[in-house]
Amino acid sequence: MSQLLLDVKDLRVAFGGKDVVRGIDFQIAPGEKVALVGESGSGKTVTALSLLRLLPEAAVSGTARFDGSDGAADLLSLSERELRGVRGRDIAMIFQEPMTALNPLFTIGDQIIEVLQLKLGLGRAPALARAIQLLADTGIPQPEERIKAFPHQLSGGQRQRAMIAMALACQPKLLLADEPTTALDVALRGQILDLLDGLQQKHGMGVLMITHDLNLVRRFASRVIVMENGRIVEQGSVAEVFARPQHPYTRSLIDSRPVRDVQELPQQPGAGPLMQAQGLRVSYPTPLPGLRGWFRRGEFVAVQGASFSIPPGHTLGVIGESGSGKSTLALAALGLLPFHGQLQVAGQAWQGRPALDKALRRVVQVVFQDPFSSLSPRLTVEEIVGEGLTIHVPELSKEERRVKVERALEEVGLSDKQFPGLLQRYPHEFSGGQRQRLAIARALIVEPRLIVLDEPTSALDVTIQKQVLQLLQRLQRERGLSYLLITHDVDVIRAMAHEVLVMKGGDIVESGPVATLLDAPSHPYTRTLVQEAA
Repeated sequence: MSQLLLDVKDLRVAFGGKDVVRGIDFQIAPGEKVALVGESGSGKTVTALSLLRLLPEAAVSGTARFDGSDGAADLLSLSERELRGVRGRDIAMIFQEPMTALNPLFTIGDQIIEVLQLKLGLGRAPALARAIQLLADTGIPQPEERIKAFPHQLSGGQRQRAMIAMALACQPKLLLADEPTTALDVALRGQILDLLDGLQQKHGMGVLMITHDLNLVRRFASRVIVMENGRIVEQGSVAEVFARPQHPYTRSLIDSRPVRDVQELPQQPGAGPLMQAQGLRVSYPTPLPGLRGWFRRGEFVAVQGASFSIPPGHTLGVIGESGSGKSTLALAALGLLPFHGQLQVAGQAWQGRPALDKALRRVVQVVFQDPFSSLSPRLTVEEIVGEGLTIHVPELSKEERRVKVERALEEVGLSDKQFPGLLQRYPHEFSGGQRQRLAIARALIVEPRLIVLDEPTSALDVTIQKQVLQLLQRLQRERGLSYLLITHDVDVIRAMAHEVLVMKGGDIVESGPVATLLDAPSHPYTRTLVQEAA
């Protein structure tokens, strides 16, 4: 048996004649946990997909010698039929977004059973029993019932666990995990890492973890490979690389943790809060089973009795796991959901009618989590950023509006000098960080006093995340802006917030000044969040 599980030499991947992976070499030993890190576009995912030849339009060359069940062979030289025997059985893959990777038309059970029948030749009954056991092994509660669920009926963490169960169904020798925790909150992230670690030790499989999360690398991997622009710039043990990084790019990744640069402003005498809520409650109707559902509806309470205030120039951070009620709280604050209780913005309440709420829409703006989906692909930059002016300042001429658009773009670090023809470009022509700057410019242009930031950096690489946070901090200092910051990232809260609310199951379980709450949390759930982020 070879001493190496996988030995990759001079791997090159090109699309349309353009190289995206440029002659890389790396190895993975049996049972070894290796992290492949780098920013978006560095070639991490393309490298993993090329090993299983899942890039039909790519030109792939080099060698990838793998010690599989049928002996050692070059993955890049196998026929498609031979490779089908390797995929899923000897090498399995966990994809980044389970909602798109899982088939929405089949139950979780059917999808796991299909793998067991195709790869191991099991009959329906033993495959079903094995699938239930796999779900139990990954920590999904009530696996006998959950196996009948469709992907959309599971939470994000449960979908990720179901995908892990599917990947491990045949006890592969090598697991390729592509950003397996990116879409998860910090508590679930820790659970998935513990799960993968335990399963890896139990089965003795090698793992190639693809990620840009350096905290995850520190916690999980024994060795790290750093990629930039399709090349490996550094590799070695995690302890050595993190303690003494040699390449400037590696140093920039390690130094990219968010830095706190906010003004600690005391509340001005006589100045009331910009937003204030008392006993805020948000609920959704739900169907009741049986005959009761014919006559009345049930109720799911998403936010229960939330109270808070945001002074001018301050940031209120709201942190919690998925389903805790964070985003629902933000939507209610924006007047986009009906609620009970009291909520005032600049001393006024939402009326629930567009004409009456128009003035408040200018006071409160929002920046969403994913700029690619929140910016219309059919509108130009000028139309996107200037849209608020056409609604709130319709008397401006086209020329005056364009001048304001250009100023807003310059304020967030985008100019025509950098991007010729900037105003006539479309969102797809920009990177993720640049699109988020466009979203911030769109919010700023109507001169709001409060901006709701809904996970504004979770879709961004660590270095871009740091830049966007620095931009938001600068804008707050210069404009005296207030922020309602929704996030599951403790580091972002620590860098940006003055006060913090911790939410779980719709309730605020703890609140207080950021330093006090994060350095000495009193609630067990808050302690878990802080510990998982360390």
